[in-house]
Amino acid sequence: MNKAGRYFMMVILVLASSSVLYGQSGSIVREPVTPIRIIWMSDTSGTRIKHPEYLLKPGIGQAVLSGADLCYLINKTDQKASVILDFGAELQGAIQIVTGMTGSKKPVKLRIRLGESVSETMSEIDSTGTATNDHAMRDFELTLPWLGRIEAGNSGFRFLKVDLLGENITACIKEIRAISIYRDIPWIGSFKCNDDLLNSIWQTGAKTAHLNMQEYMWDGIKRDRLVWIGDMHPEVSTILSVFGSNEVITKSLDLIRDITPVSDWMNGISSYSMWWVLIHRDYYNFSGDLNYMKEQKTYLSALLSKFCSMVDEKGKEKLDGNRFLDWPSSGDKTAVDAGYQGLLLMTLKAGAEMCDAIGEIETKNLCLAKAKLMSNVSFQNVQSKQAASLLSLAGLMTPESANDVLSAGGSENVSTFYGFYMLRAKARAADYSGALNLIREYWGGMIMLGATSFWEDFNIRWMKNASRIDEMPNDQQIDVHKTYGDYCYKGFRHSFCHGWASGPTPWLSEYVLGVKILEPGCKVVKIEPHLGNLQWVEGTFPTPLGVIRIRHDKQADGKIVTKISAPDGIKIIQ
Repeated sequence: MNKAGRYFMMVILVLASSSVLYGQSGSIVREPVTPIRIIWMSDTSGTRIKHPEYLLKPGIGQAVLSGADLCYLINKTDQKASVILDFGAELQGAIQIVTGMTGSKKPVKLRIRLGESVSETMSEIDSTGTATNDHAMRDFELTLPWLGRIEAGNSGFRFLKVDLLGENITACIKEIRAISIYRDIPWIGSFKCNDDLLNSIWQTGAKTAHLNMQEYMWDGIKRDRLVWIGDMHPEVSTILSVFGSNEVITKSLDLIRDITPVSDWMNGISSYSMWWVLIHRDYYNFSGDLNYMKEQKTYLSALLSKFCSMVDEKGKEKLDGNRFLDWPSSGDKTAVDAGYQGLLLMTLKAGAEMCDAIGEIETKNLCLAKAKLMSNVSFQNVQSKQAASLLSLAGLMTPESANDVLSAGGSENVSTFYGFYMLRAKARAADYSGALNLIREYWGGMIMLGATSFWEDFNIRWMKNASRIDEMPNDQQIDVHKTYGDYCYKGFRHSFCHGWASGPTPWLSEYVLGVKILEPGCKVVKIEPHLGNLQWVEGTFPTPLGVIRIRHDKQADGKIVTKISAPDGIKIIQ
């Protein structure tokens, strides 16, 4: 298995007694990745591209005096040499090129185009603004050293197009490798069932979050290499389910806190300040780190008081600023208003929990009083799946009514970000089979199109007559990356590795494997599996005290037989 494939399938087996590993921050490491195939060449006659097979040979990153195993790109006056390489899976990192020795030491220039799809490597940065160098350089010229090595670019990509520039010139190339840069941490959590597609989706969600765990928790590894705090909620849920506690979570939470006065909204979006509170609650429940929660006391109390001041006497929220749930719902004011009511109610309840833990009783009581008022507000005829999900999770809409909205049209109007909350709301209505089918159809749709990480957005309608992203575009099918996308992610600007899309991974661990944390620090954990239409499931879940190992088998009469191994200090409730 090549290194890209090995990275994608990496699951580290850890003994239950090895609790020293839990909470490791992990160093950022570099791993060279050899391309696995040549997708396209401008010349197949052997005239302008000689010995391309050597580009697929594992390298050592070192120039040598030997003239063996070299690939030659040759340009004539009107004939250009170009090649597209596939590194096998999405990665975050750079390109490394090692050159050989030629008689001429004349500088040789290449045009480098990195792509999350094959089509993106063939795109042009122009006035349409879809193919860009925003956040990361992915389209640039590179001057090669004679008999040396050079690295350049730092972006999210799987594919590379190299164009030799100039006329009557030759490039002598010994190696072209990607340098994958990622946080070196063990994959402690795991999930496996009798459905290989679900297994692949769990792995792909885990990988999507892992790639974004750089110095800080990024939103995307190509575009939006930024800390968007609301987007972090599904990412943090994934991290805790797969890797356990990690410094990237607290570093990113603290970064946004420190650059955002309470008078402002995080990332300029009022809902994102709410997500900051909810992430802290979830992190505390997992880690039990009371000292870290106490560090948030001043800011948290002031922020919760601000939220409470924006609830009127009838219990209706009146938050200002940029009011945003996710992009697909952004044009629906009714949906945003309803969703905000549910999200703020959940925030105040979570805030009261944390205030109780850190002894901030006055703020706790204020949050509970406002939450009680907000619980009296009702919404009628809600048709937005985003809004219905939040209203259900907040207790403002019956689970059954919300699930009716969520089930309408199947995967229509699902989004990669809020799909996580749609799945949670379906679980609240006990529609586990429906949720599993949604995961298979929606997230599985991206995999069917060649995805090895989940995308910023996806519309199930895009699958109709679509070409795969790992194949050359053709006139008979629709180029998904070039054709689709909206708002800030039109065309090639669309990110194909976005952490907010990883929601199925923690959902499968929580609701199918059945791991629910009942006390901070995972000291009490309930195991309640919901196999839906599955026959068996097994997996592991990381905790601060060690790993929990679980296996569920459905018997002929529908009864579930469960085997659990948990470390000392954890009380298991079934």
